[in-house]
Amino acid sequence: MERTLEDLLGEAASVSVAGWDFSWLDGRATEARPSWGYQRLMSARLKTATAALDIQTGGGEVLAEAEIFPPTMVATESWPPNIAKATALLHPRGVVVVATPDEPALPFADAAFDLVTCRHPATICWDEIARVLQSGGTYFAQHVGPASVFELVEYFLGPQPKARRGRHPDDEAAAARAAGLEIADQRTERLRMEFNDIGAVVYFLRKVIWMVPGFTVDAYRDRLRQLHDQIQQQGPFVAHSARTLIEATKP
Repeated sequence: MERTLEDLLGEAASVSVAGWDFSWLDGRATEARPSWGYQRLMSARLKTATAALDIQTGGGEVLAEAEIFPPTMVATESWPPNIAKATALLHPRGVVVVATPDEPALPFADAAFDLVTCRHPATICWDEIARVLQSGGTYFAQHVGPASVFELVEYFLGPQPKARRGRHPDDEAAAARAAGLEIADQRTERLRMEFNDIGAVVYFLRKVIWMVPGFTVDAYRDRLRQLHDQIQQQGPFVAHSARTLIEATKP
């Protein structure tokens, strides 16, 4: 039986969005993955580090997939539900989870780490990353790229020409260099996404809260109804995520 709009909206509006696990979307949405395999590359770097910091770790899911941690391993997170989840997941493996705002300053001494990692940071403070890195240390991360999933963003918010420039890899590289870092590697890919039902859209926007700030089902019910009808008639809603791999070193 085909599920009604209200059933789909009600389910997606009530399910927990804690952590950074998107398994609830299995069968309901798809996203192609970057060719480089960030988690595998991050894990390889952690094996050879002596002291590492994972910024904005979310629920710790990506970091927890690493096989080996360095002798000192720290993660930061700002959102209370994620802090609790990351602590439960990472503390048994000896990782200290520090509750801290996403904004500067990082609560660590100068040159405290030889490796800083991050997957999809909400904010990037290059000066602080450079400060806590040792000489010869590395920042290795996967960032959200420019105009990521903007087909969905602009469906709800209308054209966003200025915002499309945000997170441009050229701008990020320039900011990293201004903080005293050298770019060792940088690549960007655009990747196909498909949303198979309106519940997947609602869940995604509730979880990735910066896409449509202040999103609620009630505030966007008319647009959600129109998009539900469109998916029913035309098939999945297609968007494209953008991902940038960046490796920067401190001389």
